[in-house]
Amino acid sequence: MSVALQWFKSTYSSEEGECLEVAYSGPQFGNVTAVHLRDSKNPAGHHLRVSQEAWASFTAAQ
Repeated sequence: MSVALQWFKSTYSSEEGECLEVAYSGPQFGNVTAVHLRDSKNPAGHHLRVSQEAWASFTAAQ
């Protein structure tokens, strides 16, 4: 059974329309297993999937 990703605008997006959208895999089971990233201007395009640990390291390195 597959669950559709629930995309939302990242707080790291700019006000000028350069938006990064984020979705989490696994929260319906109580833990995030992956973080998905995509360009909001091209939602049907490719997206990047990284581990929760990689995303936490990336966002902590501001």
